[in-house]
Amino acid sequence: MTNSPEYIPGLAGVPAARTSVCYLDGEIGKLQYRGYPIEALSEHCTFEEVSYLLLYGALPTRDELKGFEDALKNERAVDAPLFALLRTLPTDGHPMDALMASVAALGMFYPGDHVTDRDYRFSTAIRLIAKMPTIVAAWHRIRRGEELISPKRELSHAANFLYMLEGNVPSKTAERVFDVALTLHAEHSMNASTFSGRVTGSTLANPHAAIAAAVGTLSGSLHGGANERVLVMLREIEDGSVEGTRRWAEDRLSRKEKIMGFGHREYKVKDPRAVILQKLAVSLFEEMGPTPIYDTALALESAMEDLVGAKGIYPNVDFYSGIVYERLGIPVDLFTPIFAISRVSGWLAHLLEQLEDNRIFRPNQIWTGEADRALVPIDQRG
Repeated sequence: MTNSPEYIPGLAGVPAARTSVCYLDGEIGKLQYRGYPIEALSEHCTFEEVSYLLLYGALPTRDELKGFEDALKNERAVDAPLFALLRTLPTDGHPMDALMASVAALGMFYPGDHVTDRDYRFSTAIRLIAKMPTIVAAWHRIRRGEELISPKRELSHAANFLYMLEGNVPSKTAERVFDVALTLHAEHSMNASTFSGRVTGSTLANPHAAIAAAVGTLSGSLHGGANERVLVMLREIEDGSVEGTRRWAEDRLSRKEKIMGFGHREYKVKDPRAVILQKLAVSLFEEMGPTPIYDTALALESAMEDLVGAKGIYPNVDFYSGIVYERLGIPVDLFTPIFAISRVSGWLAHLLEQLEDNRIFRPNQIWTGEADRALVPIDQRG
């Protein structure tokens, strides 16, 4: 066809929205939520503060934060019929599938007018942030045939999730490490799941459907789940010494095999979130004891810097997050659901922004097939 527009696979670099939610400059490793550097937010704010910032566009006052925390705590509980739904699912199914089904079903329990009712939109956002951790923890216990653990109101968002998994209140260090991990994953510009949520929201589908779509997108192996595969990969390195790890990396690179946890579509330097997570890992090991896999990770990072650093391939957020989660005693297949219970704050911020000045997404395409074909009667087709 003549005058076809340029085809850009994956819409790489194509602006899809105007936004004030997240600013990212991968050339220099700058990541900001609503204009605040991720380094400052992770050091000085809680996940609840960051979620408020993402939803409302400003950091809360002390009273506003207290009200927001109370609203989240009031919404942590999940209706019994939803637990009944979870119990009908195959216990060997992936937690992301259980989460996606549950989030979609929530829309049937809490119907409302999200198009014209701003209060309903924000109450729905609070409900989703509050209930998704409860759903993930409940599914984890249901599939093991264990009794559910009710939310503990006096605990923070981060501590309460860890408590609901096994019934143990985490230490202050573990709570803080997990809280920062949630903050680091809360938002990251126009990634695949955020785009999916905005596209679904642009049709005026209810917010639960939009977030379920985002969860489904995150479940794909090219988006979520990389931190799971980092752990598997690190354990494949039989000789974790500096020399042995370098030989392993050289062999993988020579065969053009991907080394998980390295490289990012946006960053040409070390992911700023990886820098923060690495520091968190050290503080966690000081309290809970080290893990040999961390030494292997350090050796691999050093080898990769020598081998491919000049190409802008450095550790991303997945490289250290799995190590941190495992040391917290979190099962590997919950890593991506944890990504979802973090990122839901960012998804919702983008959804709320989309609905403020909505226009349904309707991209074009480039035709590559034949045109104006003559239809042959069925008895004459050979």
